[in-house]
Amino acid sequence: MRDEYDFSKGKRAKDIPHLAKLQQEAKGKSRITIMLDNDVLSVFRARAEATGIGYQTLINATLREAIGSRPVDEATLRRILREELKAS
Repeated sequence: MRDEYDFSKGKRAKDIPHLAKLQQEAKGKSRITIMLDNDVLSVFRARAEATGIGYQTLINATLREAIGSRPVDEATLRRILREELKAS
């Protein structure tokens, strides 16, 4: 492996047509870099391990809840249906 690489002629994925198309088809998600406090990340990783959900999925769900936009997952739908059936 070389000690140094020259990326001066490198292009962004959005500037390469077939890569741009792949990014658009990525199911509505974007790859980003985000800096989080270590203690915050530790809490999310611990909660994720306890629930069996990925920590990034858990962070995404928490952010969705904070902005007031929660998609209905299967567990929530089942809970609501049970409550409605009990009430009737």
